[in-house]
Amino acid sequence: MPFYHRMGRIPAKRHIVFRQPDGSLYQEELVGTEGFSGMSSLVYHLHAPTQIRQIQAPVTIAPKIAVENNLYPMKFAGFDLLPEPDYIRSRKTLFVNSDLSIGLAAPSASPDYFFKNADADEILFVHRGKGDLQTMFGNVNFGPGDYLVIPRGTIYKLDFESSDNRLLFIESRGPVTTPRRYRNDYGQMLEHSPFCERDIRIPEVLETYEERGEFEVRIKKQNALFPVVYAHHPFDVIGWDGYHYPYAFNIRDFEPLTGRIHMPPPIHQTFEGRNFVVCSFVPRLYDYHPDAIPAPYHHSNIDSDELLYYVEGNFMSRNNVGPGQITLHPAGIPHGPHPGAIERSIGQTATEELAVMIDPFQPVMITEEAMALSDPNYYKVWLEK
Repeated sequence: MPFYHRMGRIPAKRHIVFRQPDGSLYQEELVGTEGFSGMSSLVYHLHAPTQIRQIQAPVTIAPKIAVENNLYPMKFAGFDLLPEPDYIRSRKTLFVNSDLSIGLAAPSASPDYFFKNADADEILFVHRGKGDLQTMFGNVNFGPGDYLVIPRGTIYKLDFESSDNRLLFIESRGPVTTPRRYRNDYGQMLEHSPFCERDIRIPEVLETYEERGEFEVRIKKQNALFPVVYAHHPFDVIGWDGYHYPYAFNIRDFEPLTGRIHMPPPIHQTFEGRNFVVCSFVPRLYDYHPDAIPAPYHHSNIDSDELLYYVEGNFMSRNNVGPGQITLHPAGIPHGPHPGAIERSIGQTATEELAVMIDPFQPVMITEEAMALSDPNYYKVWLEK
């Protein structure tokens, strides 16, 4: 959960006269979620952010659902997704429910337009790629292993250093926060939390653009994309303060919690949204009871689907999975380690696995884009040979 931050120049009080050197007023904008009761920031523009030259006809980008009701464990080859130069076209939604969308992107170039998701907070997990997340709140550099948390309504642009970029994205219909149990009543991260404020990278450089012209912002709203032409550069901000802004957190800065016997998945939790959680599996010591079984026990997903995105390393409970792959273990059917994984784990002292887990508490529907990447025989891998 973001903490209070301020950048640039702001007036002494909210909603008071704040003039530019030429005597005109700076234009104040409240940016926030959940009406006027959620996290927000007050932003001060050189020009009114309402000055729009044109709103072009929307283009539908609704995903096509292939499977509405599913009980099959499934595996998807994410790296089979072909790169595309356009950022938005490269984003392929794979799983959907009423609370979130999950997908992959392989953009091979930086966009020449700006993007705003008006429907959802975004979590972008950077598997491959480096660059800068550019926003009106300032810039945040990113690299492999970074989670980029971008609140809804944030106009942004990703400036990539190269063409080899792989992203996992989550679109959350509700706000994305850190788990409540990691924070005290004042919002401060507790001493036993697996990461703290020092690990969260917030915008540090505010670049103010005084440019008039035509600036295209592609706005996503209700599964449609609206090309909107602004009369001024959208990053014309001279100062802001509040709690609503983008930030980065690297998966390698997650400090794992361990125990004498196997600990359940909630110890890996990193973020939460409305009816879903995100967990980070990172290199860690295994359980250290002399008779411990480090592999997870079989368990039934009665309340949630489980999606695992494999980043790197040898994931100890799975056979034949590799970077960029996704497994889906749906609610309603037990799952657990692949054959041989339990015995193989006994006596091991550490793991180097790196993976992102997403647990939605409402079943996900599977899109046509996902089915094109799927292994139809994955559900048979637990059969003894």
